Amino acid sequence: MSDVSRIKEFNLPDLGEGLTEGEILAWLVKVGDVIELNQPIVEVETAKAAVEIPAKWAGRVQSIFHEAGTTVEVGTPIIAIDTDPDAGPIEESTTGAPDAALPTPSPAALAAVEVAPSEGAVEPGLIGGPAPGGRTAVLVGYGPRTTAAKRRPRKATAVGATGTGATPAAGAPAPAQATPVRTPVAPAPVATPAATTVAPAVAAVAAPANGNGRHGGLVLAKPPVRKLARDLGVDLATLTGSGPLGSITRADVQQAATAPAVESAVAAPAALAASPGAEREQRIPVKGVRKLTAENMVRSAFTAPHVTEFLTVDVTRSIKALDRLRTRREWRDVRVSPLLLVAKAVLLGVRRYPMVNSTWAGDEIVVKDYVNLGIAAATERGLIVPNVKDAGRLTLRELADALTHLVQTAKAGKTSPADMAGGTVTITNVGVFGVDTGTPILPPGESAILAFGAVREMPWVHKGKVRPRQVTTLGLSFDHRIIDGELGSKFLRDVGEFLADPEAALLAWT
Repeated sequence: MSDVSRIKEFNLPDLGEGLTEGEILAWLVKVGDVIELNQPIVEVETAKAAVEIPAKWAGRVQSIFHEAGTTVEVGTPIIAIDTDPDAGPIEESTTGAPDAALPTPSPAALAAVEVAPSEGAVEPGLIGGPAPGGRTAVLVGYGPRTTAAKRRPRKATAVGATGTGATPAAGAPAPAQATPVRTPVAPAPVATPAATTVAPAVAAVAAPANGNGRHGGLVLAKPPVRKLARDLGVDLATLTGSGPLGSITRADVQQAATAPAVESAVAAPAALAASPGAEREQRIPVKGVRKLTAENMVRSAFTAPHVTEFLTVDVTRSIKALDRLRTRREWRDVRVSPLLLVAKAVLLGVRRYPMVNSTWAGDEIVVKDYVNLGIAAATERGLIVPNVKDAGRLTLRELADALTHLVQTAKAGKTSPADMAGGTVTITNVGVFGVDTGTPILPPGESAILAFGAVREMPWVHKGKVRPRQVTTLGLSFDHRIIDGELGSKFLRDVGEFLADPEAALLAWT
């Protein structure tokens, strides 16, 4: 095994469900660590959930290409692993054909190799120039140059290439080549007086033309960065890139978007400067779970005609039934809450009214003979709705265990995308926040969602007298294309009747 082929680059995998990117939350390993096959190495948040990604190979961590907090596109290398760490130090390959394990060079990388300085010998240590031992310095994996380094003929030089529009005189020092940002063997950097200058000609060669020019030149930026700039109203031609080869990054665009407000506040008169401004604002990027939730809510709110009905229920008997359940030996170690009985009521209600558990599919309504019961959960990364698969077939004890596992997994940020896919009907427990009820928005593809409000002790007429009772309010939102007022009202009424007297309902309904 050659030294180069020992190094395996691990790309961010396709995590399914059409996801195209993920944010690196935390690295679980560091450079130099020896890892095993399938050992979790990084935690990544996608638009669905946070997941741990296992190692594809065993070996020693050679390089980590992206820090925590970086958003990376699927297929982008994130880590390099030395798969044969006992073979000794890694040496840079200088002969032979390019190693098949290395990726095909990008246009920007090719430009970095081909742009040569002015006439004469190339400075020692630079790409294409002499190196110790009579070798030719090249990009790792691409082999030595077989011809003498010569200056390529140039077209009329743009102003952006030299700053003046004039061609440098013969023998004048050329701009230094940009050191590639990512390399699996991490060669030692070559010190050069002009190392901080990125050749603008390289950016002009590598950047695609889209009208954002700088004095007639072209701007180097990835498509997602260009879209971000358009959304924020930032002119890329006015920015100085901090990325590889002088490319413009997301951070450059976001910094430029906030700069005008800061400069304006500094230049404003003292009377106006005292007013609160941008320096007291916080900007939170919309990404990951929060971004997907926002997209889903907008799509659902403006495609499904929502109707919401409310019902206030005396749940005193439900609370007493739960107290008796907790005293039973087989339930003593089980987490029991009013949500358990609400979930059971919904499942029994769906059995009575199957149309509540259906999906609008344009020219047909899909009625499902199974219930994937979604439970909306608030997490640090935003709202998620995992679901209990085939919940209608579970016993009350099995349902309690499933709900406990679902909530604990969500709070730990470990809910998988599969656990959030395929929901059919949902409960949102707003009562845990002290809220009486609400008008919830349907998850896309579902026809009903029930809001369960706080259980409060309130005056209530019971057996002809006003007594303190445990009372809650239910709010049912439904898709009026599928569920008309009568069906929605009957379903909500029956859920309320179950909660008013669960023991009698279980005897009568099952």
